[in-house]
Amino acid sequence: MPRIKNPKIQSSSPLILLRQIRDVMARAEGAQARLDQVVTIIAKGFASEVCSVYLLRAGDILELYASQGLKKSSVHLTRLQVGQGLVGSIAATAEPLNLADAESHPKFEYRPETGEEIYSSFVGVPILQSGKPIGVLVVQGKAARAYNSDQVEVLQTVAMVLSELAISGQLVDRQEINTATGGLAQQQLAGVRLAPGMAKAVAVLHQRQLVITQYVSANPAYEKERFEKALRSLQESFDRYIQTSGLNEDDEHRQIIETYLLFTQDRGWIARINEAVVSGLTAEAAVRKVQEELQARMSQMASPYIKERIQDLEDLSNHLLQALLGKPVVPKTKDLPESFILVARTLGPAELLDYDHKRIKGLILEEGSITSHTAVIARAMDIPALAKAHQATAIIQPGDMVILDAEDNKVYVRPSPEIELAMDRHIGQYAARAAEYEGLRDTPAVTKDGVRISLNINAGLFVDEEDVLQSGVDGIGLYRTELPYMTSPTFPDAETQATLYAGMYAQLPGKRIIFRSFDIGGDKKVPYLHAGEEENPAMGWRATRIGLDRPGLLRTQFSALIAAAAGQPLYVMFPFIAQLSEFDAAKRLLEQELAAAELQPSLVKVGLMIEIPSILWQLDALMQHADFVSIGSNDLMQFLFACDRGAPHLADAYDTLSPVMLRVVHEVVQKAQKHNVEVSFCGEMARRPLDALALLGVGIRSLSVSASAIGPLKAMIHSLTLSELTEYLNYLLSSNEPTVRHWLATYAKDHGIRV
Repeated sequence: MPRIKNPKIQSSSPLILLRQIRDVMARAEGAQARLDQVVTIIAKGFASEVCSVYLLRAGDILELYASQGLKKSSVHLTRLQVGQGLVGSIAATAEPLNLADAESHPKFEYRPETGEEIYSSFVGVPILQSGKPIGVLVVQGKAARAYNSDQVEVLQTVAMVLSELAISGQLVDRQEINTATGGLAQQQLAGVRLAPGMAKAVAVLHQRQLVITQYVSANPAYEKERFEKALRSLQESFDRYIQTSGLNEDDEHRQIIETYLLFTQDRGWIARINEAVVSGLTAEAAVRKVQEELQARMSQMASPYIKERIQDLEDLSNHLLQALLGKPVVPKTKDLPESFILVARTLGPAELLDYDHKRIKGLILEEGSITSHTAVIARAMDIPALAKAHQATAIIQPGDMVILDAEDNKVYVRPSPEIELAMDRHIGQYAARAAEYEGLRDTPAVTKDGVRISLNINAGLFVDEEDVLQSGVDGIGLYRTELPYMTSPTFPDAETQATLYAGMYAQLPGKRIIFRSFDIGGDKKVPYLHAGEEENPAMGWRATRIGLDRPGLLRTQFSALIAAAAGQPLYVMFPFIAQLSEFDAAKRLLEQELAAAELQPSLVKVGLMIEIPSILWQLDALMQHADFVSIGSNDLMQFLFACDRGAPHLADAYDTLSPVMLRVVHEVVQKAQKHNVEVSFCGEMARRPLDALALLGVGIRSLSVSASAIGPLKAMIHSLTLSELTEYLNYLLSSNEPTVRHWLATYAKDHGIRV
């Protein structure tokens, strides 16, 4: 078929096309009538016989919602799966498709009800929301026409406007369309648990408060000036920060800020936004259009480095939108619901802390892992959290009712009355158990045969003193000093740290607080330290390794801890120790600060985390140097089995109740008892009653867990006869099975132990 040179767009400019669409939106007509007029305008503007709009419905179905040129009877009848045919292919890839002869394409699929067999040319673009397709806009013609890049760009601009109008309900009934893989009907998502628990509340979407109300402008010069003014303001803010921060030129944090400054000068990024402005969009709509394109491109990228660079530009886009719209990303507390579940694609720890932690009842993320900064903060806030919830920000709309079941790794969005009733029962049972555990607050943690178990709380940012001061809780078994480091743009000085630590002493008088020296670096990156790209960051430059390489940082922290203690007991624990010499070196730095301090603690005890397997072969020597040790199951488990704890596909590969893991714990307990050294256990393993039961059986008598785990552990301890359990565990330790979980669960059931 001969190719025909593409004609000019009939409207004199894309601006006129957008104005015509705007005029349709201003009329008091129904949504379908508006959409029918819009496709007619676009077809005429492109001098084409056909323009069609497909929107995503529940079950990954693309439904023909309106068409000028195809048979009217096919509207709301023709449906395609995502990935099916040319339209489905566009939705699957989020990329435009421009064909002079559509039937020759291998993805072409003939649908007789549409009458489209007479049309040769085809150009389609995705209708994007948050970087994900919610529909497809298609133009077709009889002639074998070669659409040029400018025309494709115009169609993408129109699609961006249609997206905003569709989501706002101006173009179609908002409840009919699907912003991801289902309509606004009931949806269920799966994910990976970051923090346990259950919650039911309305959804608040992070960074979705930047609502654009004006898309089209008749004055491109004015919009370009607005964009350039906002960009200059952003550049000047970075410049001011660099000039007033007092950072040295080789400082890692300064280099990061300077890199962001360079991003604001990226010519390609700026040019794309200016092109969108010239096409007739407002400055904010142009920034959003380019942002959507970046998000769509990022979803197709395999390279983590390229993804990070695109993410940087996306973050800058959000800052620009804030400047142009005059609104913050995080809404003010007074504008938030009394209780809500926060939904985000990604979220930094500082951003999470911007929200009122008393109102936030849960967290749902599209990305992230159990070892991420945000996961650590979520557990510190004691809220249920789920990551890897695919397309959550597109499926969940602001104000939607959401049930987060982090116990079962599921999210129910806009649940049906039946599902809501069933989940309400589950939440009620969960709340009833919580109330029962609350009734155990004033009871000590003592077994049926009179053995007292020391229960302690892990903390780092939020400490409810009532949790720590309850009977049977001895204090803070693990104070994660790195959390304030992770939320600060610079390394906290001694005075700042001392104030924080002194506040802990004042809040918990008479309770023991074990401060773990900072565990930053590796997978807990901070902006002021940079080790370069590491293939295995969890085993890289982190924690005490950083402190020994940069002793000034560790000594600053030790000085702050000593000043905060001032006449009170000081317990310090070093993380990530691989050999005895590292422990001794860190201890010498602490002793140097003690010698220089005017006010001394009343008592100083120094210990370490047992989390690197190499230290297991140095236990006898180590126990002669340490006052106490704490077994950290999270890192120890992943290093013992060479199993990345952040990899979802390996989550169930190795069980914590493996005889190998239990024999390691038993060996540490025996060595500690031999040298009269206190041994405790902290980590995710300790918070699960069945796992904690095994730990008690191999000799552990001190557990450190999140506050929410204290009640279930007390209930288990109260129902346990420890002497009988110890005999059974000695038998299980000889097993060569991958796990003894089944046998231990059966034992607990047979003996009435509450796990």
